[in-house]
Amino acid sequence: MEQAVDTVREAPPSEPRWAERHPIAALFARRGAIGLVTLFVVSLVVFLATEVLPGNAAYAVLGHTATPARIKAIEDQLHLNRSIFDQYWSWISGVLTGNPGRSFANSQSVWSLVAPRLVNSAVLVAISGAIGTVLGLVLGAFAALRKDTWFDHLTSVVALAVTALPEFVVAIALIIVFSTVLLHLLPAVSLIPPGSYAWSRPELLVLPVATLVIVIVPYIMRMMRAAMIEALESDYVEMARLEGLRPWRVTFVHALPNAIAPAIQVVGLNFLYLAGGIVIVEDVFNFPGIGQGLVNAVSDRDIPTIQLIVVILAAFYVFVNIVTDVVALLASPRRRLGR
Repeated sequence: MEQAVDTVREAPPSEPRWAERHPIAALFARRGAIGLVTLFVVSLVVFLATEVLPGNAAYAVLGHTATPARIKAIEDQLHLNRSIFDQYWSWISGVLTGNPGRSFANSQSVWSLVAPRLVNSAVLVAISGAIGTVLGLVLGAFAALRKDTWFDHLTSVVALAVTALPEFVVAIALIIVFSTVLLHLLPAVSLIPPGSYAWSRPELLVLPVATLVIVIVPYIMRMMRAAMIEALESDYVEMARLEGLRPWRVTFVHALPNAIAPAIQVVGLNFLYLAGGIVIVEDVFNFPGIGQGLVNAVSDRDIPTIQLIVVILAAFYVFVNIVTDVVALLASPRRRLGR
């Protein structure tokens, strides 16, 4: 009996599971599977929602020239007389193969209409997100290091006030200050000529980027400040100070890396927010991006364009969520190391 007990005690531990040994790969696999299911559900909901909209899509294409014969011809051309399942399969297979159909408004390829706008919006979101992230992290960390000083109180009040302002209010205020009433330094609208992209005229990006940066910085700054204060008051930072380490080393080597992980989640949420915020900002500045394209498509009842843009935005949401989770995992050494 004693030998059996000793044998059990001396038995080596079981091999850790694959997910525990490779946490990043496991996270990719798990989040990727969930993301695919999410995109399928979103595509189904978007398709069904646009199909039950009031009115007739064929009539929307023909307008006042619609006759029963022409409406029937358009319905045959757009497969509107087929079952919902057949229409969905035809549409989703076209999206997956790069042929999402033709616009109801002008009969052009939907992808040729959306692609240039997608590039412009990607530039706007990337620049705004990068500038806003750096400013938010720096201001939040500096406010934490100057806790309860005039700088901390001033930035907290300003951040709280800005978070209460909608995007269009910030945009209109910037237009009044820099374009119309006070100064005439920047264009009030961002009209990019057809065939060119946002980077060809950088001055047209200044006000839209400034609007989005002003909107997202307070959220990142407040989270970074709270996480930095918590890290500076932790036991390991106190131990580092007692060991006589220099203040800059305590801040940048011990406190800052542990404060970054919570802030990364807010950075990811703000990138998701930008994907929705560009709809309003692009409409205010008449910026030819995907947000303005969605507004125009809804006005024209251009169903294929609406469907493609919404699916692209949903894919962006899934992608940013996966990247945010992976970066947050990489920023936490105890969680990213396999066991």
